[in-house]
Amino acid sequence: MKVGVIGLGNMGGGIALNLRKAGNEVVVNDVRRQVAEDHLTAGSVWADSPREIGEQCDVVFTSLPGPPEVEAVATGQDGLFSGMKAGSTWFDLSTNSPTLIRRLHDEFAAKGIKVLDAPVSGGTRGARDGTLAIWVGGDEAEFNKHMDLLLAMGNAPKYIGPIGAGTVAKLSHNVMTYMLQTALMECFTLGVKGGVEPLALWDALRHGAIGRTRTFDLIGMYLRGEFDVGGFTLKLAHKDVMLATELGRELDVPMRVANLALAELTEGMARGWAAKDSWVTALLQEERTGLDFHYSAEAVQEVRERP
Repeated sequence: MKVGVIGLGNMGGGIALNLRKAGNEVVVNDVRRQVAEDHLTAGSVWADSPREIGEQCDVVFTSLPGPPEVEAVATGQDGLFSGMKAGSTWFDLSTNSPTLIRRLHDEFAAKGIKVLDAPVSGGTRGARDGTLAIWVGGDEAEFNKHMDLLLAMGNAPKYIGPIGAGTVAKLSHNVMTYMLQTALMECFTLGVKGGVEPLALWDALRHGAIGRTRTFDLIGMYLRGEFDVGGFTLKLAHKDVMLATELGRELDVPMRVANLALAELTEGMARGWAAKDSWVTALLQEERTGLDFHYSAEAVQEVRERP
C-alpha cells in the first residue's frame, strides 16, 4: 500500500521508518527537507507538499506539533484537502484539539475522505520500536480496515469512539500524567526534607500500596462504585493527609496539591462519609460535572484483563 507520512520529527520519523519496514510504499514530507535523508535511504520517496502526498497516497498519517500545524497541513495552501481523493483516509497522530479535528472531519467528509484522530503515546522509543499505544476516534470500520498499518506503528491500537474520542483520551492521559508528577514531587520533597535519604524514600514508596498498583487501575476502584466497605476509610485518609500537610507547614514545604486533596476529604467528612472507603470523595467531582457512571465488578475486571 502507498502510505504518506507528514512530519518526520521525534515521533513521525520512527513511525515512517516502521511503516516502510512493514513493506509499504512510503511517501514523506516535512518542513525540513534534511530530516528525510534516512527515510530516502530506506526506500521512501520525498514529496514537496502535503498536496502531493494526498494526490499519491491512499492513506496519510500526520504527526505534527499541534493544532496550527495540523490545520495548515490539512487546509492551507498546497494542503491535504486540495490533493486527497474521495475514498482515501487520513489519520492524524498529533496531540490535537478535539474541536479542530471534528471540524476537519466534517469538511473532508464532504469530499468523501475519511478522517480519524489517532494520537499516540509511548515516546520516541515507542515510535522507534513500533510499540506505541494508539487511541483512535472516528469510523470503526475504517479503523479495522487499516489495522495492519496501525500494528506496524504500535502494539496497542485501540478504537475509543467517534471522531475526537482518541484526542480526548490522549489529553486526559497527559494532563493526569503531569498532575501526578506535581503531586509525586510535592510528597517526595516532603519526605526528603523530613529527613529521609532520597533513595531510601523512593524504595519505600515503591513498595507501598500505591507503589505496587498500576496507577490507572486505581480508577477501577471508583468505577465499581463500591464505597460502603473499604480497606481504608475516609476518616483515616483525612487524618493522614492532615498530618502530612501539618508536617509540610512545619518544614516550609509547599503542599498545594495536598491541601486541595485535604479540602476534598474534609468535604467528604462533612457529608457523613467518614466510615466509607476513602475513594468515596471521587463522587464529589462526579457530582460537579453532572455525571453518573458506575459498573459491576465483573465489567471493570473484564477491562482490566484486556491486553
